[in-house]
Amino acid sequence: MSSVNLLDLQETHKHFSAYCFNQTWDFMEKPGERSADENLAMLHSAIASLWHWSQREDATYQNLSIGYWQVSRVYCLLNQPNNARVYGMQALKYAQDLAPFYRGYAFETLARAEMIVKNRAIMLTHLTRAQEMLALVEDEEDRQLLARDLATIR
Repeated sequence: MSSVNLLDLQETHKHFSAYCFNQTWDFMEKPGERSADENLAMLHSAIASLWHWSQREDATYQNLSIGYWQVSRVYCLLNQPNNARVYGMQALKYAQDLAPFYRGYAFETLARAEMIVKNRAIMLTHLTRAQEMLALVEDEEDRQLLARDLATIR
């Protein structure tokens, strides 16, 4: 491939990583119920976003942690806790050296996956770790966002 094509390819990955990520959010936040087709489209766009991020030369562990978290959260919404765990563990792996906000969200999705299968002991372990991270989040807006999501795990 010529260098021009590689540059074009990187621009394509930049476009679709963000486009698919935002499209996934639109599905996740859709009021009311999503149709089966919308659920599939949500999953496909989340995975596509993550894949495009993984192809970007400028992708950071933060980008990848967020991408894996989003796929995990989609699997939680689709009531597929086993898949949610796999992607949640990847989110946690990439978040290890990141700010507490990102580690907190990795634990959040892992707790949510355990909540789905009513595995209360492991859910509480992940939830406790997420709350420990929450206490370390310095940005008020980030702290409120994570706190709001953690409050939905019971």
